[in-house]
Amino acid sequence: METLINSLPDLPLFLSFFLTIYLSAHFLVFRNWCPKIRPEAASCLISIFHGTPAVFLATHALFTNPNRGFSSLNTKTEASVLDFSISYFIMDLIHYLIFSPSDILFIGHHLATLFVFVTCRYLVARGAYAVLMLLILAEVTSACQNAWTLANARRIDVQFAAKVYDFLSLPFYAFYSVVRGILGPYFVYQMGVFFISGVDGGIIPKWIWVSWLCVVVTAISVSILWVTNLWVQLYKERGAKLEKKST
Repeated sequence: METLINSLPDLPLFLSFFLTIYLSAHFLVFRNWCPKIRPEAASCLISIFHGTPAVFLATHALFTNPNRGFSSLNTKTEASVLDFSISYFIMDLIHYLIFSPSDILFIGHHLATLFVFVTCRYLVARGAYAVLMLLILAEVTSACQNAWTLANARRIDVQFAAKVYDFLSLPFYAFYSVVRGILGPYFVYQMGVFFISGVDGGIIPKWIWVSWLCVVVTAISVSILWVTNLWVQLYKERGAKLEKKST
């Protein structure tokens, strides 16, 4: 309870930060965009303000904790980064509930992610090393992904956006595949080995770390499926262009 009370001032601050960016995206930054794609662009903008900063903040928090480990106590810096990300996911979840209530995949993803962050931050106050490492792996591709998403949204009616989309697709897919297909699963394997071995003596309740593993494995599996579909689509698009040139 003390942990929750001490952290409350951070949550309104971070939520206000993301809300301001989100509203600015709607009414200032993307005000001339088609209303159909403006909400997606606004979501991308708050993701840009969360993803890369979260990577640097989480990296700093981990490197300044000499006692970091899978079940170590969360430091104040680590807790602050968790609050930052919790605020972002709450804001983006609200966005999906308003503009894309049928997008069960993303809504489920955000709810599951919030479960992991909230239990780590407020319930057990431990395990930030594991959660923040996963956050780094999840968000290190976000800058490229958001640029690609924005370009994809306008590539039909803006030639420059189409060029950016074509330029980013291959390196983005490759980068994403390495992070989500190799680095992510490897870290989750290490995390699983640690908790299953019982080295921590049960400091973090079993139902919590099992839930964390289930959420992360599911998220990685969906990510791999998503990028695989993108590779297939890219192959078809490039094949169609080559066939068109040859005729």
